[in-house]
Amino acid sequence: MEIGMFTSGYQRNSLKEVFKDGKRFGYDFIELWGARPHGYPFDLKDGSIDEIKELIQRYEIPIKGYTPEMNAYPYNMMIGTESMRKDSIDYIKLSMDMAKELGAEFTLISAGHAGYKATTKEIWDRLIKCIKEIADYAEKIQHTVVLEPLTPYESNVVTTANDLAQVFRMVSSPYLVGMCDVVAPYVQYESIMTYFDKLGDKMYHMHIVDSDGSSDNHIMPKEGKMPLKELIMELKEINYDKTMTIELVTSYINEPSLYSRRAITNLKSLLTD
Repeated sequence: MEIGMFTSGYQRNSLKEVFKDGKRFGYDFIELWGARPHGYPFDLKDGSIDEIKELIQRYEIPIKGYTPEMNAYPYNMMIGTESMRKDSIDYIKLSMDMAKELGAEFTLISAGHAGYKATTKEIWDRLIKCIKEIADYAEKIQHTVVLEPLTPYESNVVTTANDLAQVFRMVSSPYLVGMCDVVAPYVQYESIMTYFDKLGDKMYHMHIVDSDGSSDNHIMPKEGKMPLKELIMELKEINYDKTMTIELVTSYINEPSLYSRRAITNLKSLLTD
């Protein structure tokens, strides 16, 4: 299993520090958060992508995933007017272009909250319309798109393995796959391992952290309530050999270096038990 570093928690630090820490702490790859000051796709298009390519070469650590911010202001494909929806889709397409140019294996997307008044039909009609456009573009440029379920605290659209499986039944594309952020199933009493049963070869990537069981907080591995040791044992038993990112977001933003070191130390201790 390859372990990735997510860069959102470093948003008050330079991207150089991200690469330096990723290398010295033993991360296998970086999952780049697509927002300022580091990886906003419009900034990348305007030339900052060259600086990131130089960091990749200097520190010999790849960017395997690119995760554009798309659940809040200003981009959420699931809410607002048709013009806003189209703008969000264009943003995702640009993100995919930039991810491919960076050498990333995938762009990771999610479906933000659709608003409290949206009906189930309205939500799914809009979701599938968006996903079809994204999948068609992924096929055009031959780049993988990973759809991530969110927690119910964050969204009312795709939040479970069943939701993902339904998307894949409705949109068939070899470039559209899914993943599991372990917090999402844990906080809604869904079995994490059923993602593998329900998604099969569409199960592509994981976000690994710990959880308090009652919020969308992403907690340091081994410091929450999740049975992470046993989860890792299960992953070993099914020979999971794909990527997992330690998705520390903003809870540890004051000292990202200290906590990034602690996070991978904790996770590796579980992997070697």
